[in-house]
Amino acid sequence: MRKILGLILTGFIFSFAVAQDYQGDFQKYFQENDTINQLKTLTEWEKEYPKDPELFTSYFNYYFIISRDEILVVAAGDPPANGKYLSLTDSSGNYAGFIGSKINYDKSNLKKGLDKITEGISLYPNRLDMRFGKIYVLGQINDWSSFTKEIVKTIEYSHINNNQWTWTNNEKQKDGKEFFLSSLQDYQVQLYNTGNDDLLLNMREIANTILKYYPNHIESLSNLSLTYLLTGEYDKGLEPLLKAEKINPKDYIVLSNIAWGYKLKGDKEKAIKYYEKTIEYGDERTKTFAKKQIEELKK
Repeated sequence: MRKILGLILTGFIFSFAVAQDYQGDFQKYFQENDTINQLKTLTEWEKEYPKDPELFTSYFNYYFIISRDEILVVAAGDPPANGKYLSLTDSSGNYAGFIGSKINYDKSNLKKGLDKITEGISLYPNRLDMRFGKIYVLGQINDWSSFTKEIVKTIEYSHINNNQWTWTNNEKQKDGKEFFLSSLQDYQVQLYNTGNDDLLLNMREIANTILKYYPNHIESLSNLSLTYLLTGEYDKGLEPLLKAEKINPKDYIVLSNIAWGYKLKGDKEKAIKYYEKTIEYGDERTKTFAKKQIEELKK
């Protein structure tokens, strides 16, 4: 029996090593931008190990890269809000337009990549790198509806698996809950940085979903507040901030935001009160800002 088990175990180790070779080959060709050999490796890999989790992430990377097409853009008018560009001037030195790059995506290849990673997630739902990879791509193509839905799905699943996440090669993600929540904050910032007020609703949906499972998550309470303060709903905006203050009365960012909320509302007395609290607990930069705000409010 032990001899048979030894043979089985040896075979498993050999098979795993072969799968690792496919992964290494793909990474080599990926670094070399050799898409022909990338696809050849993926095809052979899929025949041998069709359920290998790294196969799905590799297919995803392959299709995403070949879907990208960067083109040079020369145009008059204002440059796009996001992206790198150079200003153009006429013979008199006046602004005449801009030159920069724009990335287009081939929908067919992009869909193939998204389908592959979706299949991978269904087979390996604890693989956070697959989920975050999909979210990243949806953000790159500005599909904010799908971006938000995928984040919400991931938050809901975090409650099921208790943040027992894995990463590449199924390695366990250390500090799963903290890492997960901090990454979600980056996605919230990404939505905010678009400057599109319509996406405040997306931020609100994400924040509310987080708070459903993590009611004391101060960053989400602050994000929720922001979506109301920026739309003039000051009382609704202050409510989650005041809850955050109870959780951590010394969080100077929360205190500063409460002061800002009262300032927007026109309640100078309470605004000054919270800017004074901000000075008590804040760092030097925050203290300087709070003092300046108090001076303006007292004019």
